[in-house]
Amino acid sequence: MELKANERIDDLQRGGLRVIQRADGFRFGTDTVLLGAFASPRRRDLFCDLGTGTGVIPLLMYGREPTISGDAVEIQPDMAEMAARSMALNGLQEVIRVHAGDLRRIRELLPHGRYDLVTCNPPYGKAGGTLLNPDESKRLARHEETCLISDVAQAAAWLLRSGGRLCCVFPAARLMELLDAVRRNRLEPKRLRLVHSRRDRQAHLCLLESMLDAHPAMTVEPPLVIYDDAGQYTDEMKRIYGEEG
Repeated sequence: MELKANERIDDLQRGGLRVIQRADGFRFGTDTVLLGAFASPRRRDLFCDLGTGTGVIPLLMYGREPTISGDAVEIQPDMAEMAARSMALNGLQEVIRVHAGDLRRIRELLPHGRYDLVTCNPPYGKAGGTLLNPDESKRLARHEETCLISDVAQAAAWLLRSGGRLCCVFPAARLMELLDAVRRNRLEPKRLRLVHSRRDRQAHLCLLESMLDAHPAMTVEPPLVIYDDAGQYTDEMKRIYGEEG
């Protein structure tokens, strides 16, 4: 496949899957990988990834469960086009369909109540609370310029069947905002895991699974620690990245 200027192909270390990324643009990070593992897609799940960026989360989930299929939505047309080329690069263009569109207008893009799983790694920078990145792709991915967590919850509630799941990653310091947003949209928090860079550090991320129209009852899982005392990935992180097991 011919690449455009400043593009490169990265190996996802998961079943030979690869992704196209811009060398000078936004690239996926650890939080994306953690969400792909936390979502734990089930056999034949129909999923939708909101704000898919380069399409990494759908590819990681497919690498873990190759019976799934679904859709991915991205507001930046050039990023959506790149994600679509990544699906074609892996021969998955008929399995994972990429749509250029605004998740705030999800009713115009995708059907109601059809999906088993919705995933989202939303922008973390609170609107009006951080300096904006001058690079558009990085700014839209990191700052709440076109997407609030409430928008994500509303879109997920439209897409999911009753009992369907929303899985997202968000700053731990804003956990209460996330919980409030999902519960206002009939999504009941069911599974929570806090992420720590080291075991003696405060949590900096949270991973949350919510279920549409479910009864209240949330499991708080053991913390996920990224680095051990020697500054190396913990055994769990190695397993998540596919380095062992």
